[in-house]
Amino acid sequence: MNSSANSTMPIANRTVFFVSDGTGITAETFGHSVLTQFDMKFKQVRLPFIDTLDKAHEAVRKINEAFEKEGARPIVFSTLVKTDLAKVIFASKGMHMDLIQTFVSPLEQELGVKSTHTIGRSHNVADTEEYKNRIEAINFSLAHDDGQSDKNLSTADVILVGVSRSGKTPTSLYLAMQYGIKAANYPLIPEDFERGKLPSCLPAYKHKLFGLSILPERLSEIRNERRPGSKYASLENCRYEVNEAEALMRKEGIRWLSSTAKSIEEISTTILQEIKADVRIY
Repeated sequence: MNSSANSTMPIANRTVFFVSDGTGITAETFGHSVLTQFDMKFKQVRLPFIDTLDKAHEAVRKINEAFEKEGARPIVFSTLVKTDLAKVIFASKGMHMDLIQTFVSPLEQELGVKSTHTIGRSHNVADTEEYKNRIEAINFSLAHDDGQSDKNLSTADVILVGVSRSGKTPTSLYLAMQYGIKAANYPLIPEDFERGKLPSCLPAYKHKLFGLSILPERLSEIRNERRPGSKYASLENCRYEVNEAEALMRKEGIRWLSSTAKSIEEISTTILQEIKADVRIY
């Protein structure tokens, strides 16, 4: 296929495959980081648990079908540690990005040690202390979502505050799942603004608080998806709540950021830097 044919192809028709002998999360995370550098839309397909030759050949069939259908090479991000499986995938009609060969082989040479070539090693953590801590953090975040409970807040690593739908819940769960951070979150509501004070259970933990704000226009869009045409979603009300929330956070000396143009990953990284958590990435 020549470059001129590729340049006329509708950009939404380019398919990307994430091929892995495990969950595919590593390949997908890396692939997403690379793909965001291109102002294009991609059809994304995850092919996890490719751990036998039969499964590898089936993956090749799907990749080749995409090539025949779209007239352009699918992009393939793979994390296959077994050489025989990787060779099968490399025989497909895709454009290949092999994370294992790219990084593991040079490290073997540098370290003078052969890698274990163990399938799924990075996710085989069910019996580790880190895994148990992560599950505990997820349970904590679920129990303390949206101000459901004020029990055991002394054990929280961070408590997120902000108006409803500013991104507190997904950020709390991301911190728990990825970093094992115990994150509670509390909404700031009109009653708090009228009193000019934080919810009564929070002042004792002010050093744990971190605020999320959002542009009123974006907040109105998000709320209208949930309650279309309501006062709760009106732009006027959103402007009021955001202005009052930011004023309250400034008054109380709470660190905060706007979630409007930031991904959950960016928000979480900023929070980790602010609370100076000593964590590892899973």
